[in-house]
Amino acid sequence: MKIGKTDLQVSRIGLGTWAIGGGPAFENKDNEATSIATIQHALDLDINFLDTAPGYNFGNSEKIVGKAINKKRKDYVVITKFGITWEREGAFFNKVGETSLYKNLSKDSIRLEIESSLERLQTDYIDIYMSHWQSVEPYFTPISETMDVLNELKAEGKIRGIGAANVDVDHVKEYLKQGQLDIIQAKYSILDRQVEEELLPLCKEHGVTIQAYSPLEMGILTGTIDKDYIAPEGTARFGKKWFEPENLAKVVDMIDQWKPLCEKYDCSVANLAIAWILAQGDNINVLSGSTTPEELDENSKALDIDLSKEDIAYMRELAEAIS
Repeated sequence: MKIGKTDLQVSRIGLGTWAIGGGPAFENKDNEATSIATIQHALDLDINFLDTAPGYNFGNSEKIVGKAINKKRKDYVVITKFGITWEREGAFFNKVGETSLYKNLSKDSIRLEIESSLERLQTDYIDIYMSHWQSVEPYFTPISETMDVLNELKAEGKIRGIGAANVDVDHVKEYLKQGQLDIIQAKYSILDRQVEEELLPLCKEHGVTIQAYSPLEMGILTGTIDKDYIAPEGTARFGKKWFEPENLAKVVDMIDQWKPLCEKYDCSVANLAIAWILAQGDNINVLSGSTTPEELDENSKALDIDLSKEDIAYMRELAEAIS
């Protein structure tokens, strides 16, 4: 598929590298060798789309991506982000371990951020440069000012396209006023369908690609988590809606009702969850957070599933009944 109005051709499934960065937000330990192998294996599966960000364990994800793609840079299309920093002042975002993260989308901060990202990624250009979260008081920067510097970076050849993550409809409209917006990232799974209300139609109208993140709801929609699972405090899953015991039980029951579909399509629960998202529109890309080559092998099988209209509707009906 093509990204927005750019000439960038990418696989419909992208590899997300938040977990690959490791760190205190994840239960898994850092494993750089496996992470690099996963990124390099993506090309074997015709997956060329990578997503990273400085905020993923304080630049560690970018460093790993840089090491992995160094010898085949032109074979990959890379998203990295800006606007979340731990090195400068800004509006408080959250705390990871003992380090605080801040939102800062000012021109000066973006100029500093991109140089750090280019260095960590071992490259001289970024395919898609994306705002990670949107600007808020008391360090508010209008989207028009942020887009000014992005358009400058594009003219300088440092970036090839512009993206925005965690946006609402008004954000998207403002980005579009200021220049070309190629892709947005939004949380989208069969359990969380809020983007369908306004964002999906707006992006389709303006030729903006939607990249769905968390299509497996942090692993719940893999079918490997049982009703007794408790997310450890301090991890990314802790406190999330679907990991609350009552909701988790409902999801596990729903997945049990998917089993005939898994047999019909000869696929896993995770494959079904990803295929359902892909079936919602040609302008939708799905971000898979695989951390091993084996996980990526498994998740990529979703590309070969052609769900019937009846099965798409049936899966939606089951999900609507619990959410």
